[in-house]
Amino acid sequence: MAFRPLGDRVLVKRVEEEQKTKGGIIIPDTAKEKPQEGEVIAVGPGARDDNGKIQPLDVKAGDRILFGKWSGTEVKIDGEDLLIMKESDILGVVEPDAAAKAA
Repeated sequence: MAFRPLGDRVLVKRVEEEQKTKGGIIIPDTAKEKPQEGEVIAVGPGARDDNGKIQPLDVKAGDRILFGKWSGTEVKIDGEDLLIMKESDILGVVEPDAAAKAA
């Protein structure tokens, strides 16, 4: 099923974090917090300004983002757990390392 968010909403898939700490300790599922990092799957056309003109969003599909702990609404689409949130709930875009770009 295809899903297209409306307005300034964004569809996000959470990115799972490492199962181990840096010291090698494996974290059980019951002790893990939900990740606050995700990948943008789809974006809406944008919000309307006071003049009725659509302002496009700053994020695009494929961007890795950080969002607040309680941001968004959890939904299940095609058996996959996703989040729908407003662009204002997004804290920032995670840019790839400069070293990774050069490689």
